[in-house]
Amino acid sequence: MTDKKVPKATLQRYPVYLKALRNIRKKGIDRIMSKELGEYVSIPSTTIRRDFSFLGNLGKQGYGYDVDHLIAVFSEELGVNFDEKIILVGAGNLGRALLNYNNWNHVVGEIVCAFDLKPYADAPVPVYPIGEVASRVPEGCRIAILCITENVQETVDLLVAAGIRGIVSFSVEHFSVPEGIHVRHIDVVASIQELLFETNSLDHTDRGE
Repeated sequence: MTDKKVPKATLQRYPVYLKALRNIRKKGIDRIMSKELGEYVSIPSTTIRRDFSFLGNLGKQGYGYDVDHLIAVFSEELGVNFDEKIILVGAGNLGRALLNYNNWNHVVGEIVCAFDLKPYADAPVPVYPIGEVASRVPEGCRIAILCITENVQETVDLLVAAGIRGIVSFSVEHFSVPEGIHVRHIDVVASIQELLFETNSLDHTDRGE
């Protein structure tokens, strides 16, 4: 990466580009123009070129971008490993939906096992008791998806002790983690509230208020 500080909005688009590029390569396409990629991901080509500029000179004018090279650059930048082993904690309604989806479209790895207070056998991956986290977390696993509402801090502590370094949390309960552990909170309610605020603001503007 260059010495420029990459804006947060740009960083959030990098996984979108990587997902698209891997799908494009799967179709046998080895070179693409920013306009073509823009149409694929619904992002203006000017934005794409600006986002790419933070990573150096990735393309040639009139030639476009080498798809394999872009995939390598973004994979390195994002630390993405297609074979990443992910675990799910909390295999209730939301957890079951994620297990049944479990298709990250050539961007990351896959959920290899799950943990729940009440394990069941008809899941697409093994589901173990939460108390067995320490012995059941796969070797090299760093990422956990958290979908529980009870004993959250206790469970997070178990995950950290088992080697988990990144947590995607759907839990509404607050919990703390040691320095060096990364957490991404997924709050659907907050997202809806933000959208309502933006929509209401737009409505007021349209009415000249």
